[in-house]
Amino acid sequence: MLSDNQFGDQPAHERWMRAALSEARQAVEEDEVPVGAVVVAAGRIVGSAHNQREQLADPTAHAEMIALTQAASSLGSWRLVDCVLYVTLEPCPMCAGAIVQARVPLVVWGAVDPKAGAVESLYHLFEDSRLNHQVEHVGHVLEHESSELLSAFFRQKRQESRTK
Repeated sequence: MLSDNQFGDQPAHERWMRAALSEARQAVEEDEVPVGAVVVAAGRIVGSAHNQREQLADPTAHAEMIALTQAASSLGSWRLVDCVLYVTLEPCPMCAGAIVQARVPLVVWGAVDPKAGAVESLYHLFEDSRLNHQVEHVGHVLEHESSELLSAFFRQKRQESRTK
């Protein structure tokens, strides 16, 4: 089980968020929206991914979804009750729903998503008592780095579209 002090462990949160940011940078290299995620259990990464919607032509290929699938495969269980998910962008409703279904106890996220955020911005799915599981969350961890990566990507995309 997770210990209570793990929820507030800022240095560990930053360490693992940097791993998620590394995944997000890989997404840029593949011309994908730069969102990265890692799932950590027992002090090691058991799932890591970045967005691959364009590459896989799959609307569900968000970083969180792929990382959760990898973690479940690695651990041999869909119940990720001893895991922490780190993601560079506030999860959307689809990803937040999958996180709830996977019984992830804690999510640490970076940048807010004012257009699709389901943790703090638009919805509060992790705290909805009508659902069978609630998720603790720590937001805004390395927010500037996460936000800047996204902003730079979309700035470049706008610039490319103007020159065409």
